[in-house]
Amino acid sequence: MKGILLHGGHGTRLRPLTHTGPKQLLPIANKPMSEYCIESMKESDVTDIAIIIGGLGSNKVIEYYGDGKKFGVNITYIKQDQPKGISHAIRLCKDFIKDEKFLVFLGDNIIQKSISGYVKEFKNSNYDATILLCEVDNPSRFGIADIQNKKIVKIIEKPKVPPTNLAVIGIYLLSPKIFDIIDNLKPSWRNELEITDALDILLQNNNSINHHTITSNWKDTGTPEDIINANRNILEKMTPYNFGKCEEGSKIEGSVMIGKNVLIKKGAKIIGPVIIGNDTVVEEGSFIGPNTSIGNNSKLSKCNIKNSIVMSDCVISSKLKIRDSIISSNATITESNEEEKIFLLGEGTKIKI
Repeated sequence: MKGILLHGGHGTRLRPLTHTGPKQLLPIANKPMSEYCIESMKESDVTDIAIIIGGLGSNKVIEYYGDGKKFGVNITYIKQDQPKGISHAIRLCKDFIKDEKFLVFLGDNIIQKSISGYVKEFKNSNYDATILLCEVDNPSRFGIADIQNKKIVKIIEKPKVPPTNLAVIGIYLLSPKIFDIIDNLKPSWRNELEITDALDILLQNNNSINHHTITSNWKDTGTPEDIINANRNILEKMTPYNFGKCEEGSKIEGSVMIGKNVLIKKGAKIIGPVIIGNDTVVEEGSFIGPNTSIGNNSKLSKCNIKNSIVMSDCVISSKLKIRDSIISSNATITESNEEEKIFLLGEGTKIKI
């Protein structure tokens, strides 16, 4: 079985984080969110993968994943020139997929549950599609499945009055039948070819669609708050390690992951769950955590950071109390006051007071 990973879109709700690259490369626990998708596909024996690229930062995707060998997969890149919807992106892969069943993964989905059982079941079944559902608090933001007598009767994209709170999450198991439906699909009010519309037509044509409902193992990452929550959830499940150096007089509590050549200096305090990337220095007087990711090659001095993501190559020399923040790569913060602040900073931002 082959796989399709969608890596396009503009990520407008995440600006300024996405001004310089695709949202799927934003790190969660120091790893691009789309890498979790590739790991999930590989774990399901889906190793021949087409990545759909388009828009800002496509070159960064190719640079990071290459041919896929270092991730244990084979990657083909297919370009989507315009953001015309998920169904349009899938249709671009018809020659790649040929006549076999396939797996589609949206690159901004985080699922902390193995899907290998669902993949195997679908591969060996007569179903024309299998979708995964999850209960959500805000169903109008998602494609929603209407379930009656344990069967899907309709699939609706972002309904104003949702019939259920069961969101169709961004993982689809499909048969080649979907291509003919997409060929005759009309654009939605957003001028996109919606996957929910294609699935609903597949359903109304008396094809067989299976579904599974998962619980709290899936996270949408459409907003900064979603990303911070996903970061916390992944950190909570990680196994502690220490490849760095913690000076005598530093304090490490809870689940902490410390990378290579990291230096935690005397007087610094780390409260897990926290991950600290390679070659980072945490100076005396710094208080990091909980629920915080620090990227590679950063320098933190006399700062207080919790429930936040700090990407690589950052310098924070500040008495500020930073919380619930996402700070992009190459950012610099130097402030002398001790206020509590929330930051959403794009790449290369410099703040000095």
